[in-house]
Amino acid sequence: MNMAKLAYRPVGLALGSLSGLIAGLAFKQLWKTVGGQADAPDALDEERSWREILLAAALQGAVFAGAKAAVDRAGALGIRRLTGSWPG
Repeated sequence: MNMAKLAYRPVGLALGSLSGLIAGLAFKQLWKTVGGQADAPDALDEERSWREILLAAALQGAVFAGAKAAVDRAGALGIRRLTGSWPG
């Protein structure tokens, strides 16, 4: 295992938690704008339609994937600057 991969492991774990926090906050704001409600629907929410539940799930997945990719990429760039090699 090279130095960059070893250095990235703890950074990756911390960044994973950070990306989840960022994504959660971003999704809540996005849902307020798109859904017009403070809380996103839960799959077991009887009063919400299929369309609304599936839209919320798709948006949440896209926001979480985008945040994770952005934070992981930034972390990898930081490790490359520190070690001189790419952690992947």
